[in-house]
Amino acid sequence: MEAERTDAVVWRNRALTLFDRVSVPVAVCDVYGRVVLANPAMAAECGTTPGRLRGREMLELFRPQEADQVERIAEALRLRHRSRYQVSVCWRAPGGAERYGELTADPVSDSVEETPALLVMLRVRGECPAPRPEAGPVRVSAVEGRVLALLAGGATTARAARELGLSRDGVTYHLRRLSARWGAAGRTELVARAYACGVLVPGVWPPEARAAEAE
Repeated sequence: MEAERTDAVVWRNRALTLFDRVSVPVAVCDVYGRVVLANPAMAAECGTTPGRLRGREMLELFRPQEADQVERIAEALRLRHRSRYQVSVCWRAPGGAERYGELTADPVSDSVEETPALLVMLRVRGECPAPRPEAGPVRVSAVEGRVLALLAGGATTARAARELGLSRDGVTYHLRRLSARWGAAGRTELVARAYACGVLVPGVWPPEARAAEAE
């Protein structure tokens, strides 16, 4: 029995060493998304150290771009489903630029009955550099600004349409125009560019657009 405990400690220490040395940002969270353990790569994305991440909410550090994604994952975890879950997120890098990517969460536990922890990996897709000060913020129409603010707050197309009194096709039309104008590949990049270009006000929740030009 003593030998088994010794072996368990040895393998745990080896696993922690490997965890710390992995270059991919990785964290272990409880079922509520609070950080239990983070490696240096994950901490670096947040501009801090692994110890200071402990107890922080993962979805406060990395802003989800689709509210229904998070709701679906929460429901699946309540039902003890053991699938791989992915959430599109954006966040402010230590240098000030907005980055975007995906968080992938895998439930892990010693038994099926046990409440799982979440092994979370961050995949960085890209970065939008901050605009040059002399250029000033990029201007968008009032409706475009409101669409972007709702999107940054996690609104779905249907919710944005209700809030703005538009059809879903109307919201999609504005998103397509903005994506074409900025060369954005998807909604995550669109929101990241809106923050990077000064269209959305940083540090404000719920998200808010700057004063926009009239249509």
